[in-house]
Amino acid sequence: MSLNQIERAQGLRIRSTQDFAGGLFMILLAAGAYVFTWDLPAGTLRQLGPGMLPKAFAAICAVLGLLLVLASLRYNGEKLSGWSWRGVFFALGGACLFALTIRGFELGPIRVPALGLLVSGPLLIFFSGLAAEDRKLKELLIFAVAMSVGCILLFKYALSLPIPLAPWLLGI
Repeated sequence: MSLNQIERAQGLRIRSTQDFAGGLFMILLAAGAYVFTWDLPAGTLRQLGPGMLPKAFAAICAVLGLLLVLASLRYNGEKLSGWSWRGVFFALGGACLFALTIRGFELGPIRVPALGLLVSGPLLIFFSGLAAEDRKLKELLIFAVAMSVGCILLFKYALSLPIPLAPWLLGI
């Protein structure tokens, strides 16, 4: 019996559950992105609309996810292992913390003032860095400050983006 006959006899089976799950996640992510940008006009290739880029990225993500799913059926790979809930908590928590503190928010009696990139940047990097198990707090703090300085120089000054720097201190 040849290798092709053996593969056909086995039928379609998932050989790499990690790639299969990753591909399905990419397809789900693409579907969500497409749904959330549904009402944005795509425009034409001559005059791009606000929905062109997110819809194009969603389509590319879906195609790559489909390719990953198909590859998981053909090639042997890693088995899906357990989740690192610590990583999920700190990575997503850092992003949420940044979103809530960069411009501030009010939710009933809870009020967080706009802290700007000067505070929110290091807070995001430090909090997200806590996801690593081999972290050293001193190195993480130095990295958070250095990356924040780089982000401030890049986004605020080099690209002139309207990101608040320190509204509580400088008014900008």
